[in-house]
Amino acid sequence: MIVGGGIAGLSAAWRLRNRDICLLEADHRVGGRIRSERRGRYWLNWGGHVIAGDGSSTDALLREVGVTALTVPGSLKGMAMNGALLTGGPVATYPFRIPMSLRDRAAILRAGAKVGVGALRYNALVRRHAAEPPLALQQRVYDFEDDRTFRDLTGDLPPDASKLFETVVTRSAGDVDEISAGCGIGYFSLVFFAGKGLNRNIVGGPSTMTEALAAALGERVHLGAEVREVVHRRDSVLVRYAQGGVEHEVEARAVVLATTAGVAHRVGVDLPSDVRDALGQVVYGPHVSSAFLTDETGPRPWDSTYAIAAPRSSFAIALNHASLVRAAEQTRQPGGSMMTFSPAGRRRALLDKTDAEVVEIHLRDLDAVLGHDFASTVVEARSARWVEGSPYRFPGRGRLQPALTRGGSRVFLAGDYLGTFYIDSAVSTGFAAAQHAAALCGAVPTPTLERNLR
Repeated sequence: MIVGGGIAGLSAAWRLRNRDICLLEADHRVGGRIRSERRGRYWLNWGGHVIAGDGSSTDALLREVGVTALTVPGSLKGMAMNGALLTGGPVATYPFRIPMSLRDRAAILRAGAKVGVGALRYNALVRRHAAEPPLALQQRVYDFEDDRTFRDLTGDLPPDASKLFETVVTRSAGDVDEISAGCGIGYFSLVFFAGKGLNRNIVGGPSTMTEALAAALGERVHLGAEVREVVHRRDSVLVRYAQGGVEHEVEARAVVLATTAGVAHRVGVDLPSDVRDALGQVVYGPHVSSAFLTDETGPRPWDSTYAIAAPRSSFAIALNHASLVRAAEQTRQPGGSMMTFSPAGRRRALLDKTDAEVVEIHLRDLDAVLGHDFASTVVEARSARWVEGSPYRFPGRGRLQPALTRGGSRVFLAGDYLGTFYIDSAVSTGFAAAQHAAALCGAVPTPTLERNLR
């Protein structure tokens, strides 16, 4: 049994597809926090968007399933602040190209030097050593600058300097006084070393991947199935769930629990006490996003830019999801697609707003950031929100990892909260859980799905 139809659960199910499996998803769609929809040659996107490249677990999954991903062609270093829109150039020059006070510039240079040194250390740290187990690398990353917050690292900053740093690191879904210094440095490493690590988009949108997996699994995916309990028996695991107002029980030889940490804590009622305690301490930050489909007929200044940070806007970053389309064009075609993303404190400021109000606020600020009468070209706009958006590293998070990854039962955990590599952590832990479950069950003939669900 696989509990959870996000990318972790789907990855586990894919690797177990030749066995007798059943995947239960409480929602009425698969994908979890990966969510996109096709609109002709473009797509609207509200969730995870960039993925890991060659040699990653995500790369292996895409190759196995036959889904195409390409290197992001546009610049990842755009920034809009105080009336300036920068779409390229060295990041170190930004404080001199954005209008701001000398005090702010000096503060950025001082704090930036600390963060830059940290990013160099982090970039070296994440290189996997020969024959090193993946868990060792992950523990090393968790332990990096794990004893203080990012605000402790930079100190208090004047307004513009503070906004600039906040905009980068709050993409983690935590604020600067919530996340660890190592977490914040990791996000700046992505900026300084753009093109490494998270550098690819899925053609057609990220849900192309999750929907392809669900289609391949077919009737073994059960939507609207909310798991109540996962309970060990002597040589099996009992999964109790509700679907369509009917309560069900299924006995399995192994369970992959691929939910958020909070759900795993709630339903894994007899997991070891230290594991449940660790699950209860994992923290998620909120985020809200909006997607905009446009019908402009000519080129735009941001056509060659994928990501634009917006420190003084209601969103932290705007993402040009038409970037892959633009790169393949001989002549610029009509239309486009943009996404705005409000994590952490920016999300909390929108908590009492309706979806329509969120779209209106995002569109107003996006129009100010991009100019060129952007709002008049929008033909479709929708928002999405997650109270538990993304797990973030807080000071001391590394101490939880041994309990979360110890194993030793018939229930195997999977999810992005088990790692620091975003979607790739979800995929790799899904693969690992599937491998452990398969080893436990052994290479024996399996009954039909219908018999298992009876």
